[in-house]
Amino acid sequence: MTTGTTTTADETPLFGPESQFRDFFDDPRWAPAMIRATVLEAAHPQIGAALADNSTFVAHPWRRLRNTFLSMRRMFDADPAVREREAARLNRLHARMSGSDSRGRPYDAMDRATRAWVVATLFESAVTMCRLSGQPLDQDTMERMYAEYRAYLAALDGDAGELPEDLNDFWPYFDRVVEEELENTEAARVILYRLFDHLPAPALLGGAPTLWAAGRAVVGPLLGAITVASLPEPYQRKAGLPEMPGAPTLMQGAYLAAGLTRFLPAGWFDAETIIEVLSLSPESDDPRARTVTALHARIKQASALLRLLAPLGADTAPDPAPGPSGESRRSAEEFFRQVLDQTGDGHLDWPDLAAMARELATRLDLDEPEETRLYDAFAAWWRELQAALDTDGDGRVSAEEYAAAVPSLAGPALIRVAEVLFDATDKDGNGTIDAQEYRTLFRTAFHRDLTTTDGTYGRSAFVGDFLAFMSGRRTNSPYDPLLADA
Repeated sequence: MTTGTTTTADETPLFGPESQFRDFFDDPRWAPAMIRATVLEAAHPQIGAALADNSTFVAHPWRRLRNTFLSMRRMFDADPAVREREAARLNRLHARMSGSDSRGRPYDAMDRATRAWVVATLFESAVTMCRLSGQPLDQDTMERMYAEYRAYLAALDGDAGELPEDLNDFWPYFDRVVEEELENTEAARVILYRLFDHLPAPALLGGAPTLWAAGRAVVGPLLGAITVASLPEPYQRKAGLPEMPGAPTLMQGAYLAAGLTRFLPAGWFDAETIIEVLSLSPESDDPRARTVTALHARIKQASALLRLLAPLGADTAPDPAPGPSGESRRSAEEFFRQVLDQTGDGHLDWPDLAAMARELATRLDLDEPEETRLYDAFAAWWRELQAALDTDGDGRVSAEEYAAAVPSLAGPALIRVAEVLFDATDKDGNGTIDAQEYRTLFRTAFHRDLTTTDGTYGRSAFVGDFLAFMSGRRTNSPYDPLLADA
């Protein structure tokens, strides 16, 4: 594991603000390049199987984007302690992902060759985005950036031996994997043919479904065409991807246009701020929420005008009716889709609850003992749900099985989940959560003040609120941005 500030031969730091990676940190070209890299990752049979079984990128793509961005920022931090902590977290996460694909082939997220391919796609896509935008990297810059990505892999695996040491040897390695190992996996097909067409709105645009659906109908196919046209030709042929007339020109134009942002003033484009703002809800007490709330009102007005011109579709259903307390109530179907089915495959099974545990552990930045305790509590909850709801014995719970039972989910195991969250939030161990501890809970998820009269939040009140959300299906809860928003 890296224990200091790694440098190249010319003493250029491989991590921190002087690294080549940080030069691209706020580059708009990263958007299409990251999509391209994700497809190349998903086309690897091991990665594709792991994504299909465990990932939330279909149901919660914006949350996945935010978490990936945060992780990359930590892994390229100048402080080696930050990098080591994040590497340990990622390794714990990946160690819990193994199984078999639809053809019975085993996969393991800790497989070193597979992890090397993930890093390889990121590096190659960065080089490709520069070339396609008319700003190809010179050899020295490319070698420095390659050294950074090998150092990134070394931080995860202990060494970077699965990637060629010399850049000149990297390109034959990359071409060989594309030619011999990549497949037209289900995960790759989902990204190319489903994700863009059904991309859920981020929290900021959640109240304007008609406007979002209209924009997605135009932008979605364009993103798909740009992504396909940018993929290596050998993979396009192998996967049988359609050749769309004009797609290469469209792709080149998109990258060139994004590359023009280099002429904008420094700091004009801040990726972290954009991602955070997209994740804000109008109910947030974040200082930026006032602007977001005003923008949200304008968006709703525009959506209402658009609704006069376009019929309501599946994505534009009206909001749930308010309940007696003024909070909206979800139907059983909505609750299953928005909260329980984290992977978006239409069923509830262990990967869905593991995704909840993963998201909570990430937001709380838990250490290994607390993280293990949280996963164990979710595993016990899954056993309770499976015993109560899996009526056909297939090892998972369908939406129909859930809706037919309409169960109370607040069993003993779920109470233990809430207690783990309380203990992780109660930093001083005094048995209550004060206003400051509550504000930091789940980081960007809550952003609102306490409603208790004494300014503290006791264990029973905290557990009760969590159970009410998970069993009562309330909306307008602080847990919505954590487990329900995309």
